[in-house]
Amino acid sequence: MPKETILVVDDERLVRWSLQQKLEQWGYHVSLAEDGATALGRIQLDNPDLITLDVKLPDMSGIEVLSEMRNRNLKIPVIVITAFGVVDDAVRSLKLGAYDFIEKPINFEKLENAVYNALETKRLRSEVARTQEIQRSEFSVDRINGVSDYIWDLRDLIRKVAASEASTILILGESGTGKDLAAHAIHYESSRRDRPFYAINCAAIPESLMESELFGHEKGAFTDARTQKKGMFEIADGGSLFLDEISEMTLGMQAKLLRILEGQPFRRVGGVKNISVDVRVIVASNRNLEEAVRASTFRQDLYFRLAIIPVHLKPLREHKEDIPTLLAGFIQHYNQKFRKNIQSFTKEAEELLTHYDWPGNIRELKNAIERVMILADGNRISGKHLPIRISEQGRPPVPANEEDLNGEIQLPPGGFSLYNIEKELIRQALEQARGNKTTAARLLRITRDTLRYKVRKYKLE
Repeated sequence: MPKETILVVDDERLVRWSLQQKLEQWGYHVSLAEDGATALGRIQLDNPDLITLDVKLPDMSGIEVLSEMRNRNLKIPVIVITAFGVVDDAVRSLKLGAYDFIEKPINFEKLENAVYNALETKRLRSEVARTQEIQRSEFSVDRINGVSDYIWDLRDLIRKVAASEASTILILGESGTGKDLAAHAIHYESSRRDRPFYAINCAAIPESLMESELFGHEKGAFTDARTQKKGMFEIADGGSLFLDEISEMTLGMQAKLLRILEGQPFRRVGGVKNISVDVRVIVASNRNLEEAVRASTFRQDLYFRLAIIPVHLKPLREHKEDIPTLLAGFIQHYNQKFRKNIQSFTKEAEELLTHYDWPGNIRELKNAIERVMILADGNRISGKHLPIRISEQGRPPVPANEEDLNGEIQLPPGGFSLYNIEKELIRQALEQARGNKTTAARLLRITRDTLRYKVRKYKLE
């Protein structure tokens, strides 16, 4: 690991020499400057990790050097060296972004600790910045893969929603359609991207713990409350809070959530202090909330508050043209994860994957590809690698052979209702398939989606 570079700025040669000796003894590389102009040049040339800066310089003050660094947006930790008892210089340097200050005569033990702590803080900030950059890339709206008009419109909608000042956003869609990815994309495309993002699955937290989880509690508020705890709303202040499966929240908690969404303060469990936060609340549900409202399991006023900006995610079966793009992305991902070199799918495998209905949506597709990538040998995936349910149900409908029907269907002289014929054939197919829509669709040589539409049309449910 290369040594970290420290720039020593001081007009006294003896001070520069003594600082250089100590810093090199502690394992750092040292660069020297005797005035402010030279220091600013060295900063550009050497890009030091830290600067020790004397306040009194022959051409400009250390405060002016700090100010110029701030103008150039140079975020390098600076330890200011100031005369004993000169408080004003120390205060001004800290206001301009200096990490710390040391008084003359220099206490080298104190300086060593200050240098170590400043560099450690810089390392941590760099790591945080790197992590945030990875998260922005991982959860970018561009990671929502697809080529369909639906996907283009969805990405455009997410960008608009993220850039808005909306404090509540509702994401609706079946399980596995990517609601979690959409919520992350909304956060990381917004001005809140550098602030916290927290997610809670409302179905996974017991009712008795939900209030404490969201709003926190005071010490002694209940039997196991041995210490004070901040809730998710507090720790997500300035950022985003994602409440997944919101329909599983009790009516009582829904009322408390509504109060916060309307801008009212809250209190920790057992607390007396009002707390106000600035949090964007993103909620998601795989249930039809309008039906839940009619069934009195979801508050109507909360639904209206949430549904200001709804984001609807379609099931995969309604945008199958995106499957090849999704497959390419999953192959690349799992090639890196499993250190494989799978190049593509055979035509047969692609047809099976495209014609399968994917009741579990994109999550099911991703899990299926993970499985075949683990089991497959060579550089292509064929139909034999796919799970049996996909191999059997994913075969495209076989076109009916018109020659086979010659003489089997006779139109009466007086004609017949095509509506009634189709309805009766669908009824017989469902009866023969014992209600299994996939099997019935195969018997009728139509897709399962088409069958579902006709079942609703003829009220055969």
